[in-house]
Amino acid sequence: MKTEVRRRWRPSAIAWGLGGVLLPVLLWEGYKAVGPASGVSVGGMPLLPRTTDLAMPHVWTMLQRLLAPESSAPGAGPMWVAVLQAAGFTLGIAGAGWLLGVVVGLGLAMLMQRFRSANSAMLPWIILSQTVPLIAIAPLVRRWGSQLEFGPFTWENWMSVAVIAAYLAFFPVAIGALRGFGAPEKAHEDLMRTYALGWWQTFLRLRLPASVPYLLPALRLAAANAVIGAVVAEVSIGLRGGIGRMIVEFAAAAGGDPGKPWAPIFGAVVLGLAAVGFVALIGALLRRYRRGEQAV
Repeated sequence: MKTEVRRRWRPSAIAWGLGGVLLPVLLWEGYKAVGPASGVSVGGMPLLPRTTDLAMPHVWTMLQRLLAPESSAPGAGPMWVAVLQAAGFTLGIAGAGWLLGVVVGLGLAMLMQRFRSANSAMLPWIILSQTVPLIAIAPLVRRWGSQLEFGPFTWENWMSVAVIAAYLAFFPVAIGALRGFGAPEKAHEDLMRTYALGWWQTFLRLRLPASVPYLLPALRLAAANAVIGAVVAEVSIGLRGGIGRMIVEFAAAAGGDPGKPWAPIFGAVVLGLAAVGFVALIGALLRRYRRGEQAV
């Protein structure tokens, strides 16, 4: 265990991690220093942005804005506090959507693995579902949800956002789990039959453990997709309190406060890292099954 931790935190890994953070900063500031103020266009089509402080503020301007008050109103708290509160709101919704997407994805994968006819009938529709733009279906989900009535139960707007997040999250889980459930070798399946184990026992003892190397990357991708879906759905539906709505509201202040619109963008980045980090904790608990981890 100690050897694994040391390998994971070896100096080269830390250097690569820092490089991944510093490289975008250096590219941003480098282009701002040498790029033309009017940007780069080819044939009238803009390819690179303008480098003015209004369109492309310095990185330190963005960071200073995070520490400044959110607004000029008396008693306004720091910007970073408001961003973290909005990120926490969106993270809760994205987490609910991720959980729903995982349940749906696993259920579909189990069904398709169990019945070949279900695989042939459902897999094309699962793939086709990801071609529908979120901006188009988010208002529909909200309208359909508002028409549901189950006694005292009322459909809230955040539930529509969670459904959209689940819509993006279920796809990688379904595909990754389907590959994982079919990963065991033929000899291992024959051994289960020799022990007279039914499909359910074979699934729990063989197929589910064998799917972990395929399922963990799918869960990470599903977590990132859930965050994207939640942010986009907040914008489309108009749900207040989250990062998505904050990005839209702060974008209106870019003319007089160029660093302000970047604060919720940083919050969205932290949101995605937190979601993927949670899946990494799940992977740590399942490390004995992670040998030969496969990409989705």
